[in-house]
Amino acid sequence: MPKAIKMRVETLLEEIHDKLSPDFEKNKALLYSFHMPFSKVDRNIMAAYITRRIKAEKKK
Repeated sequence: MPKAIKMRVETLLEEIHDKLSPDFEKNKALLYSFHMPFSKVDRNIMAAYITRRIKAEKKK
């Protein structure tokens, strides 16, 4: 996982944790709705990483 992606995801987790879900498609749509200058690949990687983090938190 690229460090830049991790840093962006950490920021998003701190700011909008309540809007994120363990569903990849919902996270991808949420990232797309922010109109941030991310490429499609970056959005997908970020959504996948967010999904993994949320699922790991729920297991604890």
